[in-house]
Amino acid sequence: MRVYRDAWGVPHLRADSADELAFAQGRNAAVDRAWQLEVERHRSQGTSAAFLGAEAVEWDRFARRVRLDDTARRCHAGLDPTTASWVGHYVDGVNAGLAEGAARAPEFAATGLAPGRWQPWTPLALWLSHHILFAGFPGKLWREHVARRLGDAAVTLFHTDGPATSGSNGWLVAGERTASGAALLAGDPHRFVEDPGIYQQVRLACPEYDVLGLAVPGVPGIGHFGHAGEVAWAITNAMADYQDLYAERLRRRGAAVEAYGPDGWRPVRAHLETIEVAGSAPVEVEVVETDRGPVIAGGPDDGTAVSLRYPPRVTGELGFAALPALLRARTVADVDAAFDHWVEPVNVVQAADTAGGLLHRVAGAVPVRHPDNRLRVVPAWEPGHAWQGWHRPLPRAEVDGVAVMANQRGLAAPLGVEFAPPHRADRIRHLLDASTAWRAEEMVRVHTDTHLASAEPLLALLDGLTGLSPLAAALRERLRRWDRRMDAGSVDAGAFAALRAAVVRRFVAHPALAALADPPAYPELFRPWLALAPRVGYALEALLRTGLPEVDRPALVRAAVEEVAADPGGSWGERHRLAPWRALPEPDAAPGPELAGDHDCVLATSSVPGVTDACLRAPVARYVWDLARREESRWVVPHGASGVPDDPHHHDQQPLWLAGRLARVITDWDQLTEE
Repeated sequence: MRVYRDAWGVPHLRADSADELAFAQGRNAAVDRAWQLEVERHRSQGTSAAFLGAEAVEWDRFARRVRLDDTARRCHAGLDPTTASWVGHYVDGVNAGLAEGAARAPEFAATGLAPGRWQPWTPLALWLSHHILFAGFPGKLWREHVARRLGDAAVTLFHTDGPATSGSNGWLVAGERTASGAALLAGDPHRFVEDPGIYQQVRLACPEYDVLGLAVPGVPGIGHFGHAGEVAWAITNAMADYQDLYAERLRRRGAAVEAYGPDGWRPVRAHLETIEVAGSAPVEVEVVETDRGPVIAGGPDDGTAVSLRYPPRVTGELGFAALPALLRARTVADVDAAFDHWVEPVNVVQAADTAGGLLHRVAGAVPVRHPDNRLRVVPAWEPGHAWQGWHRPLPRAEVDGVAVMANQRGLAAPLGVEFAPPHRADRIRHLLDASTAWRAEEMVRVHTDTHLASAEPLLALLDGLTGLSPLAAALRERLRRWDRRMDAGSVDAGAFAALRAAVVRRFVAHPALAALADPPAYPELFRPWLALAPRVGYALEALLRTGLPEVDRPALVRAAVEEVAADPGGSWGERHRLAPWRALPEPDAAPGPELAGDHDCVLATSSVPGVTDACLRAPVARYVWDLARREESRWVVPHGASGVPDDPHHHDQQPLWLAGRLARVITDWDQLTEE
């Protein structure tokens, strides 16, 4: 086992076998990311409040109620022996490296946390923890809220790529559209920005394979974005709906709990657990699971409850067999076969190989059930809402020169309800159509594009106003001339953002939406999906195009522009700054760096209009995989390769990321430094 580093501190690992390499990957992840790994392990177990304090209780309560750790145990028990052994070697490596990694990470001393011991199923638990909210099931709670307060017709007004949904850009350019004659695969996953980052650049080499890509620390292999030399692959969120919520009737019968289902009252599994909380009293949690799934809201004493049904809990399968299969892939057919094992999250896969093979398909587990299941909370006692098998085969498409997926209503449309607006996908395709001789280094022009097509409805309403005050009329003239680019230094983009925020606030305060102002009494964790202001902010384009009959949209925009005109503020970057999540927040930290881009730009640096302009979600990596010469491939992450604060590679890639530049992938072992 040998560890090499490039100039950015990216680990390149070599070993004599796949199992030895898995050990090396686990050990390296623990040495470089010990704090991150232990935080995520505790989050998957619902034990993070024991050292992070009361703010972590809501997540811990959810993790326990939804049974993340227990589901991971079930899924691990179902692994084939070869995959189980491979995962086990990774876990052994983590355990071997945690003490060394913890000694480097000051957060352990700051919280009094001692490194623990990973179990064979811990990587599966981390995977579940990262992705349990990916399908956005709390959006069904929101739709239920809207339908009850405003009627069914109002639900579609808020259909959007919601505030807590993660997405991505991904594009595949076939050989006939590149300078080399070989395919290029590029993109950027959009997630909540965390520090340390969710992706770790890594290279894994043994006699069976040599693969580089973006790994999830704590999980073996390279599942999402990888380049194996002969073949490369990448994913985007398919925006599929594969998790269901059931309204449950629960009651106590002595010490037991019962739920009312299609066959009447039946006993359910119920027990109490205790969450230890640093600096506060312990919190008791009742864990209840019906025949539909774990109860995530309400309980036997509340008169109503909601349970969650999600594929790994039902089948005991998480799809980990795909991970070693991807490492061994040599063709798109191999990648295709590997993703047949995929379960969660449901993704759109793009792949290309050096022989000219191309792949564009959906992968994952999507149940067949009543259409209402996809839209709302459905009654547990009605038999028509039971699952009836799985969608097979999943959609796929031929690649005609270019394939683009940016969470829009496209390939996965039959499997979902809410998708991202088409702006990012349309813009990427428009940019790619500008050339038939693309090179890897030119893809930065696509990655960093800041054109905001979704600005048009607001600007059109503004353009139609008459009788404005001189200041408001002057602001309108500025925005008429604006190039629609959300560049960090643009004062016109800043003025547009100020106007947009004022419009959102007026929508939120309008009597027509007053019935939605108070969110229903669900757990605090679901508040991003249930609070009115974020919902209006992300659905503003639809509300401005269609709206509610009671809302005078021109009058609302008029009031907003008159408010903002007196002081539209400075540049977009002054208000749009990176705000990464940290398990241990820095209360006196300086404001984050200024950012270009916006939610519907290809450069998707997302805030919550009308709530905050701080950037909470952004590209957590960028990559270009070159199938002609792997050494021409490029990548970057927002921070750096190391999770240790005083390490020189903790934040050294941030200047590249901010500038939209990419670091060249190093494949020549002679250009690396051995530890």
